[in-house]
Amino acid sequence: MSSLRWILGFLVALATIGVSSPGAAGRQGNGPKPKQDEIVVIGHRGASGYRPEHTLAAYQLAIEQCADFIEPDLVSTKDGVLVARHENEISGTTDVASHPEFADRFTTKVIDGVTISGWFTEDFTLAELKTLRAVERIPQVRPQNTAYDSRLEIPTLQEIIDLARSSRTCDGNVVGIYPETKHPSYFDSIGLSMEEELVRILHANGYHGPRAPVFIQSFEVANLRDLATLTRLPLVQLINCSGRPADFAAAGDPRTYVDLVTPEGLAFVAGYADGIGACKDIMIPRNPDGTLGRPTPVIDDAHDAGLLVHGWTFRRENRFLPVDYRRRSDPNAPGDMIGELAAFVAAGMDGFFTDNPDLGAIVAELSESGRSRGNRRSDRPAAAGAR
Repeated sequence: MSSLRWILGFLVALATIGVSSPGAAGRQGNGPKPKQDEIVVIGHRGASGYRPEHTLAAYQLAIEQCADFIEPDLVSTKDGVLVARHENEISGTTDVASHPEFADRFTTKVIDGVTISGWFTEDFTLAELKTLRAVERIPQVRPQNTAYDSRLEIPTLQEIIDLARSSRTCDGNVVGIYPETKHPSYFDSIGLSMEEELVRILHANGYHGPRAPVFIQSFEVANLRDLATLTRLPLVQLINCSGRPADFAAAGDPRTYVDLVTPEGLAFVAGYADGIGACKDIMIPRNPDGTLGRPTPVIDDAHDAGLLVHGWTFRRENRFLPVDYRRRSDPNAPGDMIGELAAFVAAGMDGFFTDNPDLGAIVAELSESGRSRGNRRSDRPAAAGAR
């Protein structure tokens, strides 16, 4: 490790000494909480800072960079197969526009109240989707990832599970999976309900009970409550920075995401979920000048409700960082993600989603060392792009 990274690591350790983790998860009472001093590193769509997201290459790299969990966003094909894409509209994440045989599939739909034009996974069979190749979703931010464009397939959930089950974390544990159901109300409305198929696949692959290396997440509420009746696997309510769950909006329920992180809202969430996956600004908002502010009560209140707190999304590029953690004027150049992340861990966050698991692993290791847990991930590879 370079001297610069040791200095950064030392600062992280100072920032996190003495911070404690939450109590038991709420829904099960004995849920999948990490060991007291463990910080969970979640490869957000894989190591998507270095490879096109939601590809086996991105997931494999996340594992090599010491992620504890890998995260697939799940959508359905026409024939009911769950595949990993950021959205069911795939013009920005695949080369579908260059396939003349699918030109007539271009259409316009209303998804969760938003009108969207493009190509949609539910209009393709798995066999047809397998003829497409992934492309970098934000090439202006990550031009280096475009070197992998049109080389990587769209993976199925089963293929991702196969990778996870055959791999080990840097601690020697089985790699966990953290699937998100995307637009579940919409898919239910078109006869492609996701919950039953997701549970079937997970159970068939040996994932059972509240301590399995799985978290199922959703921005909607009703489908998580349905899942709570179908499985004892851990569930996580995603909390957006603003707005309200799509199923609430459709049902006329006036509650917002902000309402769900009040003490009353968190008690409601604890009735069906084991944790929250919170937008960063919900936990530590930014000041009017764009610098990082002070923590809100959300983390402590969630812990008081028996819920784990996982935060999203931590990315190294300046454009995603608070002003005081940016370095250089280029918005796409790497900034001080390590410093930002250390502030959130010091506030009590139990885990985090990151596009850069290598940098996240530095924070997790030094944070855990500061909590007197000893060295962890000591054999991790050098951070990609950190030099």
